[in-house]
Order: sequence, then structure tokens, then C-alpha cells
Amino acid sequence: MRSRAAILSADESAEYFTEEQCHILELSNSDADEDASVARARVEPGITTRKHRVAGTTERYVIQSGSGRVMVEGLPDTDVGVGDVVIIPPGAVQSIRNTGATDLIFLCICTPRFRWENYESLE
Repeated sequence: MRSRAAILSADESAEYFTEEQCHILELSNSDADEDASVARARVEPGITTRKHRVAGTTERYVIQSGSGRVMVEGLPDTDVGVGDVVIIPPGAVQSIRNTGATDLIFLCICTPRFRWENYESLE
């Protein structure tokens, strides 16, 4: 399916908390654009997200504010901050810890778009 031109507005009240231990605001994730999805993730200070993987989906974390330590299968655990991009291949085990005193906020850009049925918690 071909994507159509659109402008999507964020609805802050739609942010939800996941069992993964982070807050998610879906910015773009629909059948109208199967090729990609964009979500804003927010991890509170001191929190580590649960280890998980996403089948058939490449994820990119674009760090917008805060600092953290990311664990991605195949890489050493690495400190990340504003402007860093973390590329997570399909099926790679992953988690991220907020190491700062403020919320860690990042965009999660997925190709193809994120679907919960592809998500697997490992904890």
C-alpha cells in the first residue's frame, strides 16, 4: 500500500504506560502507512526497560533528551545522549536504562511499522 500525504498531530493525553516500564505516545502507526511507525518513548529516572525483542522490525532510537545506557544484542552496553541514534536489528534483544536525573525521551522509528504481535518480552 502506498502512503498518502498527511499531517498528524500529537495528542499528549494518548500517552500510555507499558509493562516494559516506559511511557509511549504513538505519533504515527496505522494501516495507512505500513512502511514505518514513529513513537515517542519516555523512561523515568532510574528505570530500566524490560529486556525484549521485536521480530521482523528494525528499530531506531533517536535520543531527544536525557541520558541512558543501552543494551543491544551484538553491541557492548553503551552510554547514549541527545543526538545519538541506536539501530536495533530485527529480533535483537534490547533494553535501555535512564541514567540521568530527568526523563529519558527518544523517538522510536520502526520499519516496517511496529505491531504488538511482533513484540516478545524476555522477562
